[in-house]
Amino acid sequence: MSFLPNSLDEAIAQAQEATRAAIVAGYTRLQVELLLPELKPMPAAQQYLPVFADLGSGLKVFFTDAGAAALAKRDWAEVDCQFASIDVAGSRQTTTVAELAEPDDRAFLFVAPSAVEIGPVEQVCNVAGERPSILFNPRLEDVGTVGIGFTARKIRERFLNTFEPCYYLRPLEQAVLFRCYPAPWQVWLETEAGYQLVAEELQKPDGERLDQILAQAIGPKQAPKRGFLTDLQRMLRALSQ
Repeated sequence: MSFLPNSLDEAIAQAQEATRAAIVAGYTRLQVELLLPELKPMPAAQQYLPVFADLGSGLKVFFTDAGAAALAKRDWAEVDCQFASIDVAGSRQTTTVAELAEPDDRAFLFVAPSAVEIGPVEQVCNVAGERPSILFNPRLEDVGTVGIGFTARKIRERFLNTFEPCYYLRPLEQAVLFRCYPAPWQVWLETEAGYQLVAEELQKPDGERLDQILAQAIGPKQAPKRGFLTDLQRMLRALSQ
């Protein structure tokens, strides 16, 4: 059984192990989400990268724009990988999406892609074929908020359905929704005694199912206790300063 991490370092280490396990199991499209308050995706992605250390320059890391890619190339000088921008349309270069996934590339990591980049991301993943493609903290849930219509939302849903969510950590009110492959989805409830596992689901529970699980688990009054989530929030604030 998987257990909730006690720190950001432990969460990222879990995400690395979940990624390795899923790739060994044959999954080629993976999703890693650490939906924590104030978490900055670029430092977290840098810490996650050693999971692909054996690939060296065979790993290509995509950012949402050329500026972010250039910043990472400067700050991650010790990291042996390629840096690229998924924003082909906004680039002055003549590189096509297909050319972003070159024959020598062995894996692709997309750092915090948003709904705006979903088209190029999908095209690169299609060209990648059976080579691993990983979405790290994608921001694709609220497509409607950026003015993208029904057709694009359907594309997003179809595209995301091709990915295995190998690691997921999301704080809820008085609870945490968690998944660390190969374990099932888990719901942890914050109680006086600390966080307790109250449910395991084979599929990601939607809002209605989560409400049912929590309503059944909470039962009589249980006062929330400061625990993992509060401590992790404090730690993330410190890391961001």
